[in-house]
Amino acid sequence: MRILGFLLIAGVVLTASVSLAQQSPFQPVGTMSQLMVDIIYPTSDDLFYIGRTPPSNDREWGVIERSALMLAEAGNLLMMPGRARDQGDWIKDSKMLVDVGTAAFKAARAKDMDAILALNDQLVASCTTCHMQYRPNYRRRPQ
Repeated sequence: MRILGFLLIAGVVLTASVSLAQQSPFQPVGTMSQLMVDIIYPTSDDLFYIGRTPPSNDREWGVIERSALMLAEAGNLLMMPGRARDQGDWIKDSKMLVDVGTAAFKAARAKDMDAILALNDQLVASCTTCHMQYRPNYRRRPQ
């Protein structure tokens, strides 16, 4: 009986230890909508529309660099526990955003306008692929 009690207590302690180890230290602050509206849309727009007013000095290139960095890191925020909708397509789509943001960040650091413009299709694909699956009524007009 004592062995059974010891095993039961050991099992509870082990389970609690594993549970505590699996808890993430990250805490989502904003909602998904706030991430999209306040971070992802404006930073992606900076890249989408860079051709309208091309950066002409180091300060303006710095703005593009920061936008690309924020966009890449926003992909990481989408994969946080509590935000990731699943471990399949959601993670894959979020990694697409990280990849295109990282490539844009490197291009901005090199002040390579053509490289940023060449990423446009990849950026569109990362957004629309995710929205088509996870955003209700995406591309559907009200009747």
